Amino acid sequence: MNSNVENLPPHVLRLVYKEVSALAADPPEGIKIYPSEEDITELHTAIEGPEGTPFAGGIFRMRLVLGKDFPAVPPKGYFLTKIFHPNVGHKGEICVNVLKRDWKAELGLRHVLLTIKCLLIHPNPESALNEEAGRLLLEDYAEYESRAHLLTEIHAMGGPGGTSGAPQDPNDGPQPKKHAGDPTKRAGPSAAAVPATLGNGANGASTTTSNNNSSSSSSNNVAGKKKADKKRALRRL
Repeated sequence: MNSNVENLPPHVLRLVYKEVSALAADPPEGIKIYPSEEDITELHTAIEGPEGTPFAGGIFRMRLVLGKDFPAVPPKGYFLTKIFHPNVGHKGEICVNVLKRDWKAELGLRHVLLTIKCLLIHPNPESALNEEAGRLLLEDYAEYESRAHLLTEIHAMGGPGGTSGAPQDPNDGPQPKKHAGDPTKRAGPSAAAVPATLGNGANGASTTTSNNNSSSSSSNNVAGKKKADKKRALRRL
């Protein structure tokens, strides 16, 4: 989606920057803010699944997009983490009144984020974008809860079978694998180990020959000792 930075008046951009900075410094409980230095009109967040819901334990990534007519027109919200919820469409679009008819410019982005988090606690099947989730919520809550929790485990949780929904710091978690051509990752003995095992030039060959001669001499001594012991045993008979 294209940036709307150039389309917003300077005074609106200043207000947005101020509010986003305040959110990042003091985010709502259970919500993390990831401002973009390149595009202030797109705000990425991560919402913790509320306890007592099928989404508990999950981290759900979401973004708010401010259009060219903001704040006269509400922002648009999208879940980036897959979720089974009546008010979230298959493409992640969010249906909630605060992003539609109940929007007021003075409400601000903090209010929007808190409302979306509350939507995870109190879904509204009457304005469902996901009709199957809305139907199950009304007719078979146990099945709705099971489906919602399953998708939470698969898409919003870290560890086996799932991926964390929170944006990761580049220094956290597994680091990217180095290129196959990286000499530090090639198989075989290290450079430091080579001189110790093979030596250099003629010295290496001399060491190998000496080791072979020592082994041969040791074998001959053992064989001679066995013959002598056998002769002594025969004399005793």
